Amino acid sequence: MASIFTKIVDGEIPCHKVAEDTDHLAFLDIRPVAKGHTLCIPKKEVDYLFDLDDETYNNLMLFSKKVALAIKKVISCKRIGVTVEGLEVPHAHVHLLPFNAGEGVSISKPRMELSNDELAEIASSIKTQFDTSNT
Repeated sequence: MASIFTKIVDGEIPCHKVAEDTDHLAFLDIRPVAKGHTLCIPKKEVDYLFDLDDETYNNLMLFSKKVALAIKKVISCKRIGVTVEGLEVPHAHVHLLPFNAGEGVSISKPRMELSNDELAEIASSIKTQFDTSNT
């Protein structure tokens, strides 16, 4: 059975897309721990990050770096943190989390409730930066 992320890749479930290339997709977490909280995934469904072949793993990290740089241009923050947990969805993914000094990076922080319009606006702004930086 396809993971929820594969269903997003296939267009069966909508998302707030911030970046995409032939092999990867980045979209906003709909219940973020910070504004701009983004998930980066390989389009190919593999359950565990460290089960990815080396090329796919390296390319996912390079893609995530480009997305993080775009997020940093849009979201006021000190840094973009990276976390990988991989238990909630059986599809390798990287969390990109904007944060400021003293906050730390944690996926277990309380989740924010952002409206669909707020998420769409954030996604559009990040996508514009990503597209501008990668043309």
